[in-house]
Formats: sequence, C-alpha cells, structure tokens
Amino acid sequence: MSDGEQEPGSCYVGVDVGTGSVRAALVDQRGMMLAFAEHPITKWEPQFNYHEQSSEDIWAACCVVTKKVVQGIDLSRIRGLGFDATCSLVVLDKQFRPLPVNYEGDFHRNIIMWLDHRAISQVQRINGTKHSVLQYVGGMMSVEMQAPKLLWLKENLRETCWEKAGHFFDLPDFLSWKATGVTARSLCSLVCKWTYSAEKGWDDSFWKMIGLEDFVADNYSKIGNQVLPPGASLGSGLTPEAAKELGLPVGIAVAASLIDAHAGGLGVIGADVTGHGLICEGQPMTSRLAVICGTSSCHMGISRGPIFVPGVWGPYFSAMIPGFWLNEGGQSVTGKLVTGLTLSQDLDDLAILYLATVQALAFGTRFIIEAMEAAGHSINTLFLCGGLSKNPLFVQMHVDITGMPAVLSQEVESVLVGAAILGACASGDFPSVQEAMTRMSKVGKVVFPRHEDKKYYDKKYQVFRKLVEHQKEYSAIMNED
Repeated sequence: MSDGEQEPGSCYVGVDVGTGSVRAALVDQRGMMLAFAEHPITKWEPQFNYHEQSSEDIWAACCVVTKKVVQGIDLSRIRGLGFDATCSLVVLDKQFRPLPVNYEGDFHRNIIMWLDHRAISQVQRINGTKHSVLQYVGGMMSVEMQAPKLLWLKENLRETCWEKAGHFFDLPDFLSWKATGVTARSLCSLVCKWTYSAEKGWDDSFWKMIGLEDFVADNYSKIGNQVLPPGASLGSGLTPEAAKELGLPVGIAVAASLIDAHAGGLGVIGADVTGHGLICEGQPMTSRLAVICGTSSCHMGISRGPIFVPGVWGPYFSAMIPGFWLNEGGQSVTGKLVTGLTLSQDLDDLAILYLATVQALAFGTRFIIEAMEAAGHSINTLFLCGGLSKNPLFVQMHVDITGMPAVLSQEVESVLVGAAILGACASGDFPSVQEAMTRMSKVGKVVFPRHEDKKYYDKKYQVFRKLVEHQKEYSAIMNED
C-alpha cells in the first residue's frame, strides 16, 4: 500500500469449489486479496469413469475456509459473498437431504462430478436427436453436461434416487441455496450446462424427446423455474444458520453464482490495461480471450451478438457478463496428451516431453482461436489466470505460438477475485458487473511475443493440424461397425 493510501472499508468473500479443494479469499474493493485459505475435499471413484463427491463434505469445507479468511477482521466491513464451483450435479430429496448417485446406496455420495463419464450411451442418444438446442453447444452435447447424467439416473437408479429426488442442483447453485435458502438458479449454470435459453427459457420438446418429460410435467421445479443473472442478490441474504456455520454476519448479500471457469473469466477479462502498450487498450472487451488454466483449460470469448462456432460451446447469452454472448472452448484435463513417446527415460527426454506437452496445449489454443475468428470473433489479446499462468514457459509458449500478448492478473487467483466480484455486485456497492470488473481486476504483467520464432512455430502448427486430422481419421476407423 502506497504512502497516504487509505485501506478501503468494504470487503467481499469469494469461495471457489474446485475438483480437489475448496478455496476462499477476502478481497477488498480494489481487487486485492487480503486473506486466502484452502481445504481439501473428498472424491470417490467406485469404478472406472465414475467420479462422486459429497455436498455435505463440500459445504463443511466451505465453512472451514471462510472462517479462516475472516479471522481477525472487523466483520462489519464484509458486505457480500460470492460462490463459484465446478459444474457437478448435486441430488437432494424433497426435504433437501442427500440422495445416492451410486449403486452402493451411499447417501453421502450425492454428487456426480463434472468429469464423470458414466453417461456415454445417454449422451450419444441425445446427440442423435439433432435437436435444435444442440446448436448452442457447438452441435454436440458433452457427456460432462447435466442432461445425460440426469437420464442416466432415471435409467439406472430409478427407485433409490430418481423417484425420490426433489432437487437437482448445479454445484454453484447448491452453494448459494445453502447460504440463503433460495432455490433460484444462476443463469450461468442453466444456460451453459442444462440447455436453458436466457431468451426463451426451457424447451419442452427437448426434454420430451430425450425421455425426461418428468421435468416438463412439474414445470421444471426440480431443476429450476426461477433464474437470476450472476451477481444478482438472493433473497434476504445470508441466513442465521449459514452465517453461524461460515463465520459471517447475518444478512450480508449473497450473489447468484458462476461456474468456476466463468468466475475466472469475470476476474480477469475486464482489467484496465491503460498504459501497458497493448492493442486492446481502448478496444472493446470482445477483442480479449480469457484463458483459465486450471484442471482443464477454458477459453472464454465474448461478443455483442451470437456467434456459432463449430465444436465450441455457446453462444450463451449473459452467462458470464450481462448483455454479452459467450463462447467457450476448452482442453479437458490438460497435460495428459502427447503423441510420439520414446523408450528412453533420461532427464533430457523428460524435458523434451514436457516442452512438447506445453507446446501442444498452446497449439490447441491457437486452433480454438482460429475457429472462433473464422466464425466472426476478433481477438487480439490473451488474458491468462489459474495455476498454469504461474508457469513462465507455459505463458511464453502461448504468446509465441498464438502471436498474441498475454495479460497476467496482479492476483493470480482470478477465479476467487471473480467470485468476490459477484459478492460486490450483490451488495450494491457497484452499479454493474462491468463496473466491478474494471475496478477489481488488475494487470500484474504483460508478456509479448518473440517474433523471431514465428516461422518455426508456424511450421510446427502445420504439423499439429495434420496430427489432429490423423487422430480424427484413426478414431473414425476404430469406431466403424
């Protein structure tokens, strides 16, 4: 803090539920993290491709980290609370008690995690319908979305789970309900993972076509018939029970939530870049691509109108920033792909393999950018956040291979800043999400391309494109009847 600068009064708590841990931060009005805490959460893998968690375990971890970050703070300074989380599926009965999502009947394990792939046959059938809602997910729904998981529950756990279920929550919405008692869902979750349309609502014909007409019959009460934009204030704020568990003041504003990657986008893409020598200075946010480098890498680009990009999710209206359409590209579980392994295992080979992996990820990012630009996006700057953004080699490779400068946030944990921005909006301290983003997102460093390497990477990118084409051909051969 510079001489004479006063510590601002208002603070906000951001809570981020990732794949393996819950993290919380206390953030001030300038977007500075004043405190940080992390706590592990339990995962179960009862069989291959099955990944489960416990909503009770996750909420308990939220309480641990929140109490830690506000320790020693004047609680009257805390004005708002925002949650983000992985897009996992939480199942509760009519009395809001956990229901088992497993054959073992373990009620404690009531979450099908985002990376669970048990519903492969269900998603193939859904994609086979060619329903019009699929055009908003790049033409093909992912097994990691909620509709195939819901269909799997109906077809496999009808008596122990499906018929007893009263509420199906996306994990971010479960957390905001737990804090406020309000069952309203975030537009982000429903639009991105549940086929909801911000303009048209639910499409009855889709749910009937895939065999989940149950939701139409009960007016979508189990999956959400009250929908709010991210950052909107929920009900009367934090309930006395939740306040006691979290160690926060009763009644503080609680925001409609975001999916974790989208919170990262919110926390990084709106930064004021004035004076950093960037092309995007003075240009709209639509020229920026947020790259959230966590367990998976997510590429978030926004536009004023809808842009349909083959193989890229979206366009999603107001799913991250109100009034903007969002496209989301991605690389699942980054770090697990490489073609061409050798038998040698010395340190030099390990270093080459590591470099090849990082370069492959950067080539994949360039591939996504080219697809988005071919469809109508105009992108000139990367905004990176998340764990891998701390890695100088990862950042420089992305910059050199895409030919675009990368803006790194002052606070590396931009996902937590994004969650805190939600709380700040819900509190009413900022007139809009955009205003909060501009004030609370700060540039830490800018990395520029080394143009002398451009020709080399252009050639390697041509090889990468050939590898992608060959991989598709190999998959087609193996999938032939």
